[in-house]
Formats: sequence, structure tokens, C-alpha cells
Amino acid sequence: MIKRFLATAAFVLLSSTVTVRATDIGATFETACPFGDCAAGIALSYLGEFVIPTGQMENGVEFGGISGLDFDAATGHYIAISDDRSDKAPARFYELDVDVDASGLKGVSVVKHVTLKDKNGEPFAAKTVDPESIRLGKDGIYWGSEGDAKVLLPPFIRVAAPDGSFLREFKLPEGFAPTIDRSTGIRDNLAFEDLAVAPSGDVFVGLEAALYQDGPKPSLTTGSLSRIIRYDGASGEPKAQYVYPVSPIPQAAAKADGGNDNGMSEMLALDDHRLLAVERSYAEGVGNNIKIMMMDLADATDISAIASLAKNDQRVVPVRKSQILDLRAIGLVPDNIEAMSIGKARDGTDVLILGSDNNFSAAQKTQFYAFKILRRPQQ
Repeated sequence: MIKRFLATAAFVLLSSTVTVRATDIGATFETACPFGDCAAGIALSYLGEFVIPTGQMENGVEFGGISGLDFDAATGHYIAISDDRSDKAPARFYELDVDVDASGLKGVSVVKHVTLKDKNGEPFAAKTVDPESIRLGKDGIYWGSEGDAKVLLPPFIRVAAPDGSFLREFKLPEGFAPTIDRSTGIRDNLAFEDLAVAPSGDVFVGLEAALYQDGPKPSLTTGSLSRIIRYDGASGEPKAQYVYPVSPIPQAAAKADGGNDNGMSEMLALDDHRLLAVERSYAEGVGNNIKIMMMDLADATDISAIASLAKNDQRVVPVRKSQILDLRAIGLVPDNIEAMSIGKARDGTDVLILGSDNNFSAAQKTQFYAFKILRRPQQ
């Protein structure tokens, strides 16, 4: 079943129509009929790049590690979470002002930062949390921690008040908590990376790559079977799980012994069944390769009752996915993109904003890209 499953996953990647390069502001990229569904068509127009160099300080705290981003219509600003594990300062999210209009992306500035609190109302101690995702929900700020499989720290999704204080936590399904023998559960640094909130209030949480019991992580020749959990946002109870087929690593490292990887680093809900996903890969000596995919959950199998995809003999239908943008292919040089949001430009038009995690490294940067949304999927 897995071989047939992976063949299906490979087939749906062939429908991207992007062939031009982003040489100028206003360059347009369109995928008219993802998965053969013309109602899902999407078109984007490039609005530029803005970079915040590593080392910039904000109120005595080094800015960086941006791993999640969401738009707040009430303020016109964005919230952005840092993946600092309370090492440089207590775990936190930022409020950002993004200056973008039809003429381009002009700047990104920090308005303030808010410290996240644990269940006891205290800032998180060092290495007790790994913040990776953030969204605005109906009753607060939803955010996720990837956990730490090396020390058996489970991942979680929690809801915080605007001041960062703890409100509630979503239920972690069986099979996700890390285990000593690595027979089941999350892989280290490949866990809760993705978070999306649908218009219905349902919440989607995605893994960067497969759980141990579901198969291997990506390689140059094989993909990885990542799970997406669908939650009832109001109760925090799981409703379903789906399989997202992460693609094989697209690029070998420059040297034979160099490192490389690929994984799903963010999701964004377009409606109640269509989402965008970032597949972020890295090859040592080459750099990052960033592809934006559209997925459709309609007709995908609910795999909640399947304990192991690797040992499963049932028929599984994965989510459909289709590539809509390859940042390198259009002439950009992306860094470690882990954040994605739809927001509003100064002129009121819809924009897609991407942001990168600089890992607080002098060799990297906090990078933002903006695209005007010319067309988006119709119900």
C-alpha cells in the first residue's frame, strides 16, 4: 500500500504552471487549475523582499528565529513567534508592522514583544519549550511547541491570552509523544512545525516529517509520510488525521558527506479544506529550496485509527497536493522560510507574506517576501 500511496503523491506534483522569473516588482505567477480543479486556481504578484540582519536588538533582546506569522485585522499588524527556546530571552512572540502596498514591500518593524507564560503563569525556563507556530483563533492566540524528542519533551498546542498567559491546551493524540526507544512518536526537530486555523474554527497541526512508526524521514530518493491533525478549535479535541506526502529532498549537498533535508515547515488555511504548505529543504553548500504547495483535504482518508502507516494494510488516500510556487525557480534566493500569512496591504489588497527563521546565525538573515494575491480558490 505504501508504494501505491507514494506513486499517487508523486503524480500530483506535476501540475505547477510557474515558469517565469521574479525579476521585477509585479511579476505574476499563476497556477490555473491545481489538481485539475480550476476553482482552486491561484495567482500571485511579487511585491519584493525586506531583510532584518541577524543581531538586531529590540529592547535589549536579540530579534530573530521567526517561525510563525499571522495577521491581526484588529490592529493591521502581524504576530510572529520566535523559536528561541528561552535561551536568549524567555519564549515570546512579536507584534510586527509590515509596510507593503502595490508599489512593493518597504519595511518590517517591531512594535513590541510579548512573553509567553507556562501553566503556572511564569515565563518558560530555558529549553523547556520550542515555539514554532502561531495563529489567531476565535478565543485567543494559538501557538505550538515542537517539543524535544531527545529529552522526551512532548509537543503541544496551547491557547494564550493577548498578554501571553496560558488559557488552555489541545489534546495530544496517542502515538505522538516521544519514546526512549524511538519506536513511536515524534522525531527530534521534525515535529509540530505547522499550524493553521480554518474559517470554521477547525485547527490543523502538521508534522515536519513522519512519526517513527509511519516510516522514514525524507531522503534524496524517497519522501516522508507526515501527519496532519484536525482539531475542533473550541474543544481542543482531535477530529481527524490525514497524510501529507512530503517530497523527497530536491537537491544533494555540494559535498558527498554534506547534510541535507526537506520538510513541511508551515501551513495556512485558505478555506475549510484547502491549505497552502511550505516545503522547506536545505542542502549544505547549496542553500535553501522553498516550494509553496496547495493541498486539498477533501476525500483524504482519516487515519486516526491507523497506528502505523508503515505496517498498515488498509487503502489510504493522502491529501492531494500541487506545487504553486518554487522560489528559487522564479529567481529568488530564499533563506529558511518557516512563516506564512495572508494579510492586508496598506491599500487594502490581500497579500501573502513569507518569513524566515535565521536560527540566530550570522550566516543567515530574517527575510520577508510579499506577494499580492490576484486570485484565490473559490468555494
